Amino acid sequence: MPDNIRGSLFMIAAMAAFSLEDMFFKAATVSMPVGQALILFGALGGLVFGLWSVLRKEAVLHSAFMGRTLLLRSLCEIAGRLFFGLALALTPLSSTSAILQAAPLFVTLGAMVFFGERVGLQRWLCIILGFAGVLMILRPGFGSFEPASLFALLGTLGFAGRDLATRASPMTMSNAQLGTYGFLMLVVAGLILQLSSDTPLQFALPLTPWLQVSAAAAIGVVAYSCLTVAMRTGDVSVVTPFRYTRLLFAAILAMVVFGERPDVLTVLGSLLIVASGLYLVFRSWRQKPAL
Repeated sequence: MPDNIRGSLFMIAAMAAFSLEDMFFKAATVSMPVGQALILFGALGGLVFGLWSVLRKEAVLHSAFMGRTLLLRSLCEIAGRLFFGLALALTPLSSTSAILQAAPLFVTLGAMVFFGERVGLQRWLCIILGFAGVLMILRPGFGSFEPASLFALLGTLGFAGRDLATRASPMTMSNAQLGTYGFLMLVVAGLILQLSSDTPLQFALPLTPWLQVSAAAAIGVVAYSCLTVAMRTGDVSVVTPFRYTRLLFAAILAMVVFGERPDVLTVLGSLLIVASGLYLVFRSWRQKPAL
């Protein structure tokens, strides 16, 4: 299987899993403080990836974990998770996921600057059309735009930086080691948010939110693994547009679980995003030279 197709399939699987993760996390924050949910979420995921490293008979902490690339990746992970966690708790799942779809544009720009990847006219048009679809959903400047959505935008910038740093991370680092670092940064993000909040930790909670965070962590491990493989396989500018599929998965969950109902412009914007992504993979299947 060509690397671009393999990377794209892993990206689609990651987006489906991330949507489920977001659903459980948002449901948990109804009764659990966001900072506490991030701490628990990160601790559980880090434990799973750490045990995976032990089973693989490799060091849980890679020797490069204090290198510049990994430190940058960790900072981006903290920013992405902190702001996106706030966005999930404060804004509708459908709009938060829609804002996240701007990530491929930032990642593609970063791939051009840092990795020297060539992005031709047709690929640029596809990405721009996908971004136009996101704007149709957001409708900035209109009444449907929420100020809290800025948290989602800041989180998107953090995730884009994390993905680029993942691409540049040493290939000697396993997916388990990268996952351990990533989830430990969630603990840091949760501690920052909790310490800056007036809401104390809540331990006398019903069983449901604890189970919801645990489910989010378990699914997050799968999502994180798929995302790491995707960002290490194929061209970044080809693989990353498949982040747009997260919008479809999130829209379905938002309707079924939270009762959100997308309007006509949201549906049209989603179709435009999907069409641009499908055109990119079609060109990849035809194995054309880089645009």
